Amino acid sequence: MTKSGTTRKVAVLGAFPKDVRDALEPEVDFVSPEELAGLPEQAVAGIVLGLTSAMGGADKSVIERLPGLRRIASVGAGIDLFDLPWLEARGIELCPTPDVMTEDTAECAVALAMAAMRNVAANDRFMRSGGWATGRAPLGRRLSGARAGIVGLGRIGGRIAEKLSALGCTVAYTGRQAKPVPWHFEPDLLRLAAESDLLVLSCAGGADTRHLASAALFEALGPQGYLVNVSRGSVVDEEALIAALRDGRIAGAGLDVFENEPTPDERFLSLERCVLSPHAAVYTRQNRVDLIRRIRDIANSTL
Repeated sequence: MTKSGTTRKVAVLGAFPKDVRDALEPEVDFVSPEELAGLPEQAVAGIVLGLTSAMGGADKSVIERLPGLRRIASVGAGIDLFDLPWLEARGIELCPTPDVMTEDTAECAVALAMAAMRNVAANDRFMRSGGWATGRAPLGRRLSGARAGIVGLGRIGGRIAEKLSALGCTVAYTGRQAKPVPWHFEPDLLRLAAESDLLVLSCAGGADTRHLASAALFEALGPQGYLVNVSRGSVVDEEALIAALRDGRIAGAGLDVFENEPTPDERFLSLERCVLSPHAAVYTRQNRVDLIRRIRDIANSTL
């Protein structure tokens, strides 16, 4: 994919990472919604590919101005911000990048579980504040041997289950239906929470899962239970979670996603029982190489 010969234009349909843009900019001309108005009708009609991200979504009013659009490359695994039936009716294929997000997201889930259960961040603060000179760090919880519940055993959830199993956890899961996997299927979410020491959210976002992690779920998880969320912030009722953490009704949490990003509820910052991550599950050098390669492959097969 080069700029030699016919200029290859790609419509910017939503926000996407700067490093992806920087990698592809020598090869294509990115056209913003504002720039569309200044292009000849024939040039606009010739734009067949759009680029955005799972967090950026795609503005329907912009898509309607692109009669030749055939594909949308989306950085990320999430599809809840896209109207799939509407796109299908227009003959537009959505191409997210779930495969390149799986390993890093699953690894982050395990890291957050370990950090929360073994007090990694809290012990770091304890050391830096001089606490060791006057006392002992609080006891944590061993991950090995823990009962882990996975909410959503898709591509990422399955990999989380594999990693936790390898670390000695007993794994169970819930979802729409049982799958041919070696782990126990529990159709009742609250029962899964009640029978788990660690509950990991790896389900899709959207209206169907909004506030799935509710006050009732935290009550079932109990004062010895830990929550990890690497799915979407909307899956958690944050008001209920903050109350549960503040009151000690759950033992702790590790969160990579929030309802309001990049400015989550400031009350999270003062909760010692909570490990926070800035939606950075896939922020590895290896992921960026894989991600840019995948976006380039989508573009090459389209342009």
